[in-house]
Amino acid sequence: MGLFGSRRKKHGLYYLLPGMTRANREKRKRVFRWSIVVGLLAAAGIGGVLWLVNR
Repeated sequence: MGLFGSRRKKHGLYYLLPGMTRANREKRKRVFRWSIVVGLLAAAGIGGVLWLVNR
């Protein structure tokens, strides 16, 4: 017990802004991963097209 109440953090109880819930964080993480995958595939596709054009 600290001077100003419990030392335990109350994770998941209070949020500063809307959209800071765990579900939202997981959704953003999933979108981020898929965007990386799509970006790598698009870069490979464009690179392949450029390689074929310049042959």
